[in-house]
Amino acid sequence: MDKQTRFRTIEEMSDKYTIAMLCEIAEVSRAGYYKWKATEKARKARAERDADLKEHMLAIHRLHPYFGYKRMRTALRKEGLNVNSKKVRRLMRELDIRSVIRKKRPFAGRKPSVVFENVLNRQFAAEEARKKFVTDITYIRVVDEFIYLSVILDLHNNETVAWELSERNDLDLVVSTVKQLGKGNAILHSDQGFQYTTKTYANLLQQLDLTGSHSRRGNCFDNACVESFFSHLKTEKLYLEKPRDMAHARRLIAEYIQFYNTKRFQEKLGDLSPVEYRESIAA
Repeated sequence: MDKQTRFRTIEEMSDKYTIAMLCEIAEVSRAGYYKWKATEKARKARAERDADLKEHMLAIHRLHPYFGYKRMRTALRKEGLNVNSKKVRRLMRELDIRSVIRKKRPFAGRKPSVVFENVLNRQFAAEEARKKFVTDITYIRVVDEFIYLSVILDLHNNETVAWELSERNDLDLVVSTVKQLGKGNAILHSDQGFQYTTKTYANLLQQLDLTGSHSRRGNCFDNACVESFFSHLKTEKLYLEKPRDMAHARRLIAEYIQFYNTKRFQEKLGDLSPVEYRESIAA
């Protein structure tokens, strides 16, 4: 057992036994243990600060997806967070976020983006079920890391009809969410995130008989319904119970979506939950 493991074991058992006894059993010095503990405390503090910065950066990126690291640094400074460019670039790499406006690179096989018209055009009401869908991705904080949640809502009753959780904000996350819909003659609206502008995504919509629709670039109000759902999920569940790991986050999200769909009444649905509203219309 290496020293790091022994130090962690001492830390875990220190509420039951004296440090002196544990250090003697583990054959390490008390000075070495306390030095490790101070270093570990500093590391955790840095990780916590970085996680807070990442939350700010993800929020800024959602509103301004065209910001590169320089403008991201300026936006952070305006929020009172003075971070150097090197750190901003490192954190953006860790979050896998980049400006959606990218310099053209002369490499072979480059696939052009596919941008749909804004077919939905903020017409968020739908008289029939499964005719208008909206989709998006949000970040979920798990201790000092982030995972990503993709959802699809039916605008007929705001019901969450598909969702997927992943450690990566990538095309696979989007594809696996959309495939849950199956085939249907409907509109699927999203922002212009890189996953939603690929040929793979466009081909998938064609296979499923779905009409693609994109928000205007950098305009979060064009997809306000799904943004509202994310806000409810975080404030009513995740900020209160704080996911410990991926499995815990998945359980909390599943619990909230079940509650949201079946029990959380909405004023615009006549104080019915999404499922109650759908069933009342079908009756």
